Parts: sequence; C-alpha cells; structure tokens
Amino acid sequence: MSEPIKNRYEFVILFDVENGNPNGDPDAGNMPRVDPETGLGIVTDVCLKRKIRNYVEAVKEDCTGYRIYVKDGVPLNRSDAEAYAALEVTDKTVKAKKKEDPELDRKIRDWMCANFFDIRTFGAVMTTFVKAALNCGQVRGPVQLGFARSIDPIVPQEVTITRVAITTEADAEKKGTEMGRKYIVPYGLYKCEGYVSANLARKTTGFSEEDLSLLWDAILNMFENDHSAARGKMAVRQLIIFKHDSEFGRAPAHKLFDRVQVEKKTEIPRCYQDYTVTVDTADLPEGVTCECRD
Repeated sequence: MSEPIKNRYEFVILFDVENGNPNGDPDAGNMPRVDPETGLGIVTDVCLKRKIRNYVEAVKEDCTGYRIYVKDGVPLNRSDAEAYAALEVTDKTVKAKKKEDPELDRKIRDWMCANFFDIRTFGAVMTTFVKAALNCGQVRGPVQLGFARSIDPIVPQEVTITRVAITTEADAEKKGTEMGRKYIVPYGLYKCEGYVSANLARKTTGFSEEDLSLLWDAILNMFENDHSAARGKMAVRQLIIFKHDSEFGRAPAHKLFDRVQVEKKTEIPRCYQDYTVTVDTADLPEGVTCECRD
C-alpha cells in the first residue's frame, strides 16, 4: 500500500435536489428529513457515505484493496472470516494465537484496512474482533462527514400518483386503478462539511493519497450512477477543499467553513443559479490553501 496522507483537510460539499426525495425518514412515512424547529432539510452522513461506497464499488469492481465492507446482501461476519483465514485464526484458536502473538490485534486490523476501502476511509465497528481475546474491532476512520443541511427551509410536497396495474384479481374486479403517494422537495440546495485527519490515517488505517484522490472523485460523482425517480435530479455542484501543510493543521475547521457563504438571489429559489456561492480566500491562514472543484 502507498504511504498515508501527510496533510489535514477540511471540505465543503454543495449539492442540490430537484423534484425528488434526497433522504427519506422511515419514521415519518419516508418524508424528506426536516429539522422541525427551523424547517431546514437534512441528509444524514450515513446516506452520503452510502453513495460514496456505491461509487467506489462500481468503478473498482472489488479489485484488491478497494473492496467495500458495508454493502448490501453481504453479512459483515463473512468479511471478518476472511481476515481470520488470512492469518490462520479460528474462533477456537484465537485465544491461544493471541498469547503466542501479542501483535495479532494490529495484524487483523491492518488486514481489514488494507483490503476494504471504506474501513480505511470511514472506519468501522467489527463485532467479530471485540470478542474473545481480541480488541481491534473498533476502527476510527480519518474521513468524517457531518449531516448535510439545506441553505433555506424546504417545503416537502406529497404527490398523489396512480397506476393502472392492479395488485390482485379481487381488486381488479372492483377498480381500474390504484392510488399511491410520494414525497418530493421541489428544490433544495444542501451543504455538508467534512474532515480528513492525517494523524488517524498515519496511526490507524493507512489512508493514502490514492485513496484521497478516489474520495474526491467519489464525492463529485456520488449521484451520477445513483439516479432514480424517487430521488429526482440530484447533483454535486461544488466541492471546496481546504488543505493544510501539516498533519495537525494550521487553523480551526470552523473558521475555514465560515469562509464559504451561500446567499439566495430570489425569494423562492428553484435552481442552483438562484444562489451565489462565495469562498473567501483572501488572507487564508499561513499554511492553508483552498481549491474549488465542480
């Protein structure tokens, strides 16, 4: 594997949705998530990380070092068992192996990080490896995302739909169509803030420059291979990256995030062009640079 990254980063993602549901809440009938006090829309970090995982899985196709640990239809214990097999460990022999090799915890963790991109990036909780004599199942990843929030309050709309296909023979005798509902956000621009820790990359997962480059590509394209009628038109509009020239950074993250300002041009925005995005790059702290990608 390549050398771990040596620079700390903060980043801001601006993405929007048009006539779609960016992140439904199962506790509210799959209605778009909303902060009840402010009316701002919410998209969880879990939702965004799923999109990133899906992109990496699609472009890398499970090649060595870029497999995905948290994926649909694959029990986590099945992947955990591969690490056991690689290190010639079983549930019955793990205690004895740990006594023989005090470094077994680190070797198992390193094997998982080396083989699974999302563990190397986001970390993971691997319950298999916190049992018996092991204590290496909780890996803290160097890349962390916050919840995305919309710039302005959103107004979810419930749209009634009909279909001509009837489910059962009995229903077909009584009616010619069936009714359904779906929620949409007519338009919303969302902002998400994220962090990349070079210190955790060096000490824990080995997250590398190649991994970082893939992460930026995945963020920029995370909706491009995930289009659906339910989510409407979603796109990443801008990725703003603050790079420090050191492992621990040269400025507090919140002060860099404050340099990104989004203001609406119209009372009711209905497209990205209805906003003005500015990034204050004047007098950046010494050792900090800024790059904007779209």
